[in-house]
Amino acid sequence: MSGGTYTNPVLNADWSDPDVLRVGDDYYLTASSFGRAPGLPLLHSRDLVNWTLVGHALERLEPAREFASPRHDCGVWAPSLRYHDERFWIFWGDPDQGVFQINAPRIRGPWTRPHLVKEGKGLIDPCPLWDEESGEAYLVHAWARSRSGVKNRLTGHRMHPDGTSLLDEGKVIVDGDRIPGWFTLEGPKFYRRDGWYWILAPAGGVETGWQGALRSRDFFGPYEHRIVLEQKDTGVNGPHQGGWVRTQAGEDWFLHFQQRGAYGRVVHLQPMRWGPGGDWPVIGDEGAPVAVHRLPDLPPQPPAAPATDDDFPGGRFGRQWSWTANPRDGWATHHSGDGLRLTCVSAPTLHDLRTLPHVLTQRLPGDPCAVEVELTLHAEESGARAGLAVLGDAFSWIGLQRGTDGTVHLVHRFAETVADRERDAGRPRPVPRQAAPDGRARLRVEIGEGARCRFFSDAGDGMRPSGPVFAATPWRWVGALLGLFAAAPDRPGHAGAAVFSRFRISPL
Repeated sequence: MSGGTYTNPVLNADWSDPDVLRVGDDYYLTASSFGRAPGLPLLHSRDLVNWTLVGHALERLEPAREFASPRHDCGVWAPSLRYHDERFWIFWGDPDQGVFQINAPRIRGPWTRPHLVKEGKGLIDPCPLWDEESGEAYLVHAWARSRSGVKNRLTGHRMHPDGTSLLDEGKVIVDGDRIPGWFTLEGPKFYRRDGWYWILAPAGGVETGWQGALRSRDFFGPYEHRIVLEQKDTGVNGPHQGGWVRTQAGEDWFLHFQQRGAYGRVVHLQPMRWGPGGDWPVIGDEGAPVAVHRLPDLPPQPPAAPATDDDFPGGRFGRQWSWTANPRDGWATHHSGDGLRLTCVSAPTLHDLRTLPHVLTQRLPGDPCAVEVELTLHAEESGARAGLAVLGDAFSWIGLQRGTDGTVHLVHRFAETVADRERDAGRPRPVPRQAAPDGRARLRVEIGEGARCRFFSDAGDGMRPSGPVFAATPWRWVGALLGLFAAAPDRPGHAGAAVFSRFRISPL
């Protein structure tokens, strides 16, 4: 951001499926959090460009038994954030359970426990509308074919004004199969403007799709349609799925995602205006995404971004961290000094980090960077280990492990293919000539263009490269994650702990 302009993406990490809201002079954004806890991140801005993470709306996923173990691509899909009756509301779809809702008097809570508004498989991307013109309340949602056998259509309901229940069986209000060339219609955001019901919804898939706009005089249709944002001759693939917001000055803006592989879904800010006669929205540069644009007409703000670094003061971790499943007592123990103390939790599937619920994660940055953390292993049990991970469908990590002879060694593990995992069950390999006699090391991963990574380590004799270059990989819907973990073999007895300190992310 310089000279009165900003550069996209404004959130260069995996803030998937964003929705945005203005209340007074403040802007708020939430995003999908899938199976991580806490979930439903809450971001705040005063200018739509500089964002900070102020908390989470969902402490634990429910039902708790379903998320006691990692379910990386499940959980919270495509939330909608709204303000009504002096309360904040978030609706989201869990593809295996149905449509949930929570609400709070303030953005920082306290938020209610999740309430199931509509039960069913494959119900995703819900969005409510409290219609001030008619006094009615409505809900629209999309479908996931993987669970329901249905896709490419939007279903609408009348909703009780208190947001707790639906008043009818629902009706398909938009059938994407009847729109030539449209497929995978989903992610609707629902608005009322100048006597029209408006649905802003993407189609065409996350990597190659476009943003559509649909309008009708009646909630149940019929709806006209138009493509209002697509890649055209830019380098921004699949620009779609997000939210419209109007500023205090009357400007219109649209925040949406772009799928970037291991980096996940990064967030772009597009100017938006209404075409001749105010009939259809025009997003970006005549329907193409902008790379650089003038700032919104809002009071200047200092540069800001969601936190990444952490000194773990008092043994506590910052808001940027989430567990890979609902947390349990004792995974992280608070203490008077600085540093994150993680218990070496006994795990039956110790060698596969993707199955461990006690991995503490944050998003992989979208720019080339170096990630460093200091680690001390206090566990005495043979096989106890802790480290820094790059976690995705394939995972890799570097860290410390207690050997059968009682010594601590640097170890690393690379699991890039199914064949790798089957050959040696993901067991870590020693780092040549690098023991850690004090049980202490500095760990580093450098992440270059295309999410190409390489580990480094320093156990007191200088930083050295460790192992080959490897590619960070996403899960199906989730970008790759950075992770900290401590674990031990699944045997009775006290496994000890590991302490992490001075977590830093710096540009390369």
